[in-house]
Amino acid sequence: MESRKANHEQDRNRVAKQGHAGKDSKYMRNKIISGIIFVLAVTFLGARTDKPNIIFILTDDLGYGDLGVLFQKQREGVQLKTPELDQMAEEGTIMNRHYCPAPICAPSRASLITGMHQGHSNVRNMQFDKAIEDNWNFANTLQKAGYHTIHLGKYGLQGWGNSPEKWAGYPTKRGFDYFYGYVRHVDGHQHYPANFWELGDNKSHQQKKEVWENNEEVSAGLDKCYTTDLWTAKAKQLIVTEAKETPKRPFFMYLSYDTPHAALQLPTIAYPKGKGIKGGLQWLGKPGRMINTAEGTIDHYRDPHYTDKGLTDVAERFATSITRIDHCIGDLLQTLKDLKIDKETIVIFSSDNGPHRESYIKGARWSPSVFESAGKFTGSKGSSQEGGLRVPTLAWGPSRIKAGQKSNAPSQFHDWMATFCDYAGLVAPARTDGVSLTPTLHQAGKQRQGVIYVEFNNQQGLYLDGYKGLRMKATDHSVDFAIFNTIDDEPESKNLAGTSEEFVRLQKRMKDEVLRIRMPNRHAKKSYDEEFVPGLDIAEADLSHGLVVKSYLGEWDWVPEFLQMKAKTISVEKNIDVGPLPAEESAGLFFTGYLKIPTSGDWTFQCEASGGLIFKIHNKLVLDGDYKYDGSEISSMVRLAAGIHPYRLYYKTSSEKPSLNLRWEGPNTTKGSIPADALFMPRKRGKQ
Repeated sequence: MESRKANHEQDRNRVAKQGHAGKDSKYMRNKIISGIIFVLAVTFLGARTDKPNIIFILTDDLGYGDLGVLFQKQREGVQLKTPELDQMAEEGTIMNRHYCPAPICAPSRASLITGMHQGHSNVRNMQFDKAIEDNWNFANTLQKAGYHTIHLGKYGLQGWGNSPEKWAGYPTKRGFDYFYGYVRHVDGHQHYPANFWELGDNKSHQQKKEVWENNEEVSAGLDKCYTTDLWTAKAKQLIVTEAKETPKRPFFMYLSYDTPHAALQLPTIAYPKGKGIKGGLQWLGKPGRMINTAEGTIDHYRDPHYTDKGLTDVAERFATSITRIDHCIGDLLQTLKDLKIDKETIVIFSSDNGPHRESYIKGARWSPSVFESAGKFTGSKGSSQEGGLRVPTLAWGPSRIKAGQKSNAPSQFHDWMATFCDYAGLVAPARTDGVSLTPTLHQAGKQRQGVIYVEFNNQQGLYLDGYKGLRMKATDHSVDFAIFNTIDDEPESKNLAGTSEEFVRLQKRMKDEVLRIRMPNRHAKKSYDEEFVPGLDIAEADLSHGLVVKSYLGEWDWVPEFLQMKAKTISVEKNIDVGPLPAEESAGLFFTGYLKIPTSGDWTFQCEASGGLIFKIHNKLVLDGDYKYDGSEISSMVRLAAGIHPYRLYYKTSSEKPSLNLRWEGPNTTKGSIPADALFMPRKRGKQ
């Protein structure tokens, strides 16, 4: 086959800055400047793109109940004030059942970035500072669509080392064009990077911290910079720069706060008057006065709404940090409006897990019960009950996202990658566990059902048929799930397990399903890793030999999720091979059907291909031959029970001659191609 067309990278270079008139006369200088301003104004005001700017804002340990619109306005006593976020909710959509993948920081943030739930993520449990895998994620996919990608604030997924050169998972090595923030997880436990904090409960929480701007450590110039203010001021500066210098290029900003997580430090001064371009926080860029709140005394200012109300010192600190975040969000949204890019921008606001119990202050204790930070839910950070998993999530986009809506459609962090790809006009990579949430956000079209799965230490949970299954101590696969209706029973007070035949059947399905959607990780071993993955309850008599193959035309940077695309051809074949490929140079194949596993045991699947491939059994990612795949053999072992197992095989061509060689090996079965008598499909095509 002829060489295939090379993919064209979109230009991400900045528009060159205009030079000065230099030696020209005053008159000519003024004429030139006036002309430049006119051109920039016309360009700026007239620039529109089908690809919206995307800003994802992630707070650290903010509880569902900490927002006024979600819960605070319903409770008695001193209420947390979040008027800006309440307004954002009114102008956008409340995602009422949005879940983090684990009730703690690192795994949640890893799943968010990579689009992989905790059954597939390489960062699980308490693996802080572990480098996220080098693969497709929500930053480098958007780069392919021409986005300028920015990460501000807390990271914690860099890997081991002490510099960008040594950190394998540094943000600029994972798809971000620009990074400004804390690299290490623990650095986010101190909110004044350039200042010693005497009240900290240990040396780590007292000491100065490093802030990196790409490859340069810049904390020396950040005296009295409170990080909530610092990240926000930098975000505003960059948004203005993006809008004015490159108005036709969309940007993606991941703004990751390290508050309201302990240390519960206070700002220096009150929030500056006003908001937007001319008010609120401002980036000054002067060492020692980098932002306009870098003055006064560190850890000093208390919001007057919370003083003289009988609150403890720690409670005043926590409440002040919440309202400070609220001011920042209002400031950012007004900046978008001032720049007239609000209708070209999507903003998502969320939290990495439920509310914390730490204070990091000598002799002080904190409990999320003070302000009922979990709302009506049970549990907090570290717990897979609703209070630890259900996070406050708002979606805002004046020209796209439905205003004044509250959606109960369940969703999870790994869905954002597919959603952002959708906004960028891309088909998401087939490897991702997520689905696009645009039908939910727009209240239009049919929402694809996604996987909601939770895994953390000995805790495990999933959502199936509208019910939540939860094992708080999954020490063995025989342990039953507690089953809850989390819509009607928000506190999870009534365990429905075993109360009827319906829930007996659901219990079995839940136990089967958690084995079908995850792959074991040798660095995060679980008691159920050795269980056989059960087949489907399908009689062989209802199947016929063969498989369905769909072909597609297109050029893709990755193996795409063909389920989102219209096929060129559909055929029934006897074996897995590239025969059904169209004659066109750039194409793909999607194989679906069932494998008959003759004997329970360890089954190894191997493949090599020119181009790229993704192979899934049930919803388990078994083979990933996509990102930087060189065509060499890849393999993976799966413990499968005898029976019928659904599979999906995705293949895309490359410039080389198309080739795809999938093999298996198992009990009493030597290594070789999967035989035709092991490949099945439904007798009735309508069920496919």
